[in-house]
Amino acid sequence: MDARPVALITGGAQGIGLETARRLAATHRVALLDLDGAKLEDARGACGKDALAVVCDIAEQDQVTAAVDEVVQRAGGIDVVFSNAGIGAGGALRHLDPEVLEAIIDVNLIGNWRVIHACLPSIIERRGYVLANASASALLPAMGIGHYAASKAGLEHLMNVLRVEVAHLGVDVGVTYFWFIATDMVEGAEREMGDLGQLRSAFPGPLAKVIPVSAAADAVVAGIRGRRRRVTAPGWVEPLYRVRGLLGRLAERDVVAVAPRVDAATAERVGRLGDFDAAFRPRSPAHQAAAHHVHHDLHDAPAP
Repeated sequence: MDARPVALITGGAQGIGLETARRLAATHRVALLDLDGAKLEDARGACGKDALAVVCDIAEQDQVTAAVDEVVQRAGGIDVVFSNAGIGAGGALRHLDPEVLEAIIDVNLIGNWRVIHACLPSIIERRGYVLANASASALLPAMGIGHYAASKAGLEHLMNVLRVEVAHLGVDVGVTYFWFIATDMVEGAEREMGDLGQLRSAFPGPLAKVIPVSAAADAVVAGIRGRRRRVTAPGWVEPLYRVRGLLGRLAERDVVAVAPRVDAATAERVGRLGDFDAAFRPRSPAHQAAAHHVHHDLHDAPAP
């Protein structure tokens, strides 16, 4: 009988989720969840012969319940959950439909909580570890990605509460804080979001830098092995966390000069696409699914 611990990873078909799963496969039986079935099957093949893959939209409670139940039944339980799936959105807040926030929170906050909550009985039984992928954007005024940052700040606080509530049960809870990682979320935005997607380079100093997916995955694996409460990348995020109040004010001062560009780029997209579609990438299946949950359909449009 395989005595390796079981690690369930959402958003496992690509990006940080897949790179983490590849690294963990040597020491864990990996269970991948993602809504992209084709990519998920390819990912499973890269994560060991006994890796599991279950198609799941984390914005659908029935799918989450069924997926977690299937993993528990097939693998015997869950020792680690890395709740990693998420989507981004871009634009100045004032220009965009309030339902953009609803769509983002339904995935990044409520969706992650659906998964973690469903895993908790097995995690508690095995005195396991929960790791939720928040963001360094939760630590400072992340202008231009405000909906995303708000959802991640909510996820961070939820995990801080959960940590206290389950500590006496032998469960540890961690949160990741990453800045720009070379994932489809970042690269897709730069490819498909017009001027909004190009604004990263306008951020001051290290805020403009993109780090490789491998660096984030290495940090996650180290965090899982050490059952850490905080996982950060790149290096400047750790001191930012420690003095978040002060540095948040400094960051606000430095990025305010970029605000007019964000505002103008958002207004241009809203003019072409509408105040909901402008925040999203219509070619992204995750964005299409998130929009559908709040009763919208994303429509592609030619670049100006």
